[in-house]
Amino acid sequence: MPTSRPVIAIACDQVHVYKHPAHAAFDAYVRAVVDVIGGLPLLLPALGVDLDPAALLGSVDGLLLTGSPSNVEPARYGGPPDPEMMLDIARDATTLPAIPRLADAGLPLFGVCRGLQEMNVAFGGTLHAEVHEQPGHQDHRVGSLERPLPEWYEDSHVVHLQHGGRLHRLLQRDTLLVNSLHEQGIATLASRLQAEARADDGLVEAISVTDAPGFTLAVQWHPEMRVGVNAEARALFVAFGDACRQRRQQRAERP
Repeated sequence: MPTSRPVIAIACDQVHVYKHPAHAAFDAYVRAVVDVIGGLPLLLPALGVDLDPAALLGSVDGLLLTGSPSNVEPARYGGPPDPEMMLDIARDATTLPAIPRLADAGLPLFGVCRGLQEMNVAFGGTLHAEVHEQPGHQDHRVGSLERPLPEWYEDSHVVHLQHGGRLHRLLQRDTLLVNSLHEQGIATLASRLQAEARADDGLVEAISVTDAPGFTLAVQWHPEMRVGVNAEARALFVAFGDACRQRRQQRAERP
């Protein structure tokens, strides 16, 4: 009998360990899937064209688009090349073609940081490569890496939730204090996406797919690092998990 726990794919980065290509995801995403959702985590390697979205649809109940030290390649959204930017070409080739197809098929999607940027680019939007260099925008970067890790993820600025939007209905809050660790950010919002929250400087910090039949939500901040101390961060994963569990039930009922 299949497990009653929803199977949740977690997008991996392509990294190198002792010169060997490897696929990796931060432990906080895995723990959030296990501890908050009660799901079965499945690490999804950055296989590019070798990943079959159709097979994924028949095998998992949701996709978690994780944050990452890497950025979406500017060529993917018509931006100029940046030789100093940390890229993950394999991950771009894996997630960007798959996101619209999975969303249109009703697979629950939850994006964090890079995951938000991937969702925007996948649907035709563009990014600022360096948000802090844009006039009128705040510096949303992580700051000194010499600090203890928990200090990286302390709440640092306010976002304003779109009244009546999906995130507003979920959290029942007009504003939210969030953490911020990113260089890229949304420049032009894709036409199929809706802004769910914005920072004081106007930067879009949360989005959803307006016409997707299933759960779709992405946030620019890092709730996975705050689920133990922040009710709103936990609520995001609970809502995603509920959608994944419902998807699993629907799959079980199909002949």
